[in-house]
Amino acid sequence: MQSLTVVKIGGKVLEDDRQLSSALADFAAVEGPKILVHGGGKRSDELCLQLGIEPKMVEGRRITDAPTLEIVTMVYAGLLNKKVTGLLQSAGCNAIGLSGADGNAILAHKRAKGQIDYGFAGDIDEVNSGMLTALLNTGLVPVLCSITHDGKGQLLNTNADTIATVTAAAMAANYRVTLKFCFEKAGVLRDPADDAAVIPMLNQADYARFREEGVINAGMIPKIDNALAAKRGGVNKVLICGVKAISPAATQNGTEICL
Repeated sequence: MQSLTVVKIGGKVLEDDRQLSSALADFAAVEGPKILVHGGGKRSDELCLQLGIEPKMVEGRRITDAPTLEIVTMVYAGLLNKKVTGLLQSAGCNAIGLSGADGNAILAHKRAKGQIDYGFAGDIDEVNSGMLTALLNTGLVPVLCSITHDGKGQLLNTNADTIATVTAAAMAANYRVTLKFCFEKAGVLRDPADDAAVIPMLNQADYARFREEGVINAGMIPKIDNALAAKRGGVNKVLICGVKAISPAATQNGTEICL
C-alpha cells in the first residue's frame, strides 16, 4: 500500500513568515503523495477586532456568527490559502488550494444547537477521497483550508484539526497514512512552560489523567480528541509535533498518539 503524508499547520506558524516559509519548504521536500491542511492563525481574530466583532471561543473552538463567517472565509479560503499555495509553488511543490466547496472536497452540515450554539460551524459528513486521489495521481498537492460547505450553498467554518483528521481517515482506505498536527510547540508538553518537556507517547488513559490534572487544557483538548479519532479511523501514525518534524530528515518527532 502506498504511503500518504497529511500535515496540518496552524497556530503561530501561520503568523511568522520566516517560520512558515521554512515549514513549507520542508513539506515540499516530503516524498510521495501528500496533503496539507491549514488553519487560520490569529489573522481572522485581528480582522474581527478591527471591524468591531469580538471573537468568541469555547474550549478552543470558535463561535461563528454570520459576520464572523464572512471574515473567516475571506481569511482562510482567500488570503491564507493562496499565500500558502504560492509559497509551496515557490518551493517547487505543485500545490492546488481548495476550500471544502471546491470539487465538493468536504461536505458538512451546520452543527445542531446544544448547550452551546456554535453558529455556522460545520461538522463533516463526507470527504471526497476520490477527487483528492485523482489530484494526487496527477502530481498535484491539495492544500485544504478550514471552510467547508453543506451542498446547498451554505459555507461553514470547520475546525482545521478535524478536517485533517477526517481527511486522513478517509484516505486511509487506500493509503498507509501518517498524520502530523504541527504547531509552534515541539509536541504535547508535560509542563506548558517548558518546551523541552515533550510527552513522547500519549494514549487515551494518559490523556484523561493529564486533562484532569490540568496539564492538558484549552486548545490542546480538541487537538488530542482529533488525534485519537484519527487513530480510531485507521490512520497508521499520528503525531502532534513542532514544524521541525515536517522535514523528512527530522530528529524531533513530537508526541505520538496511541489508543
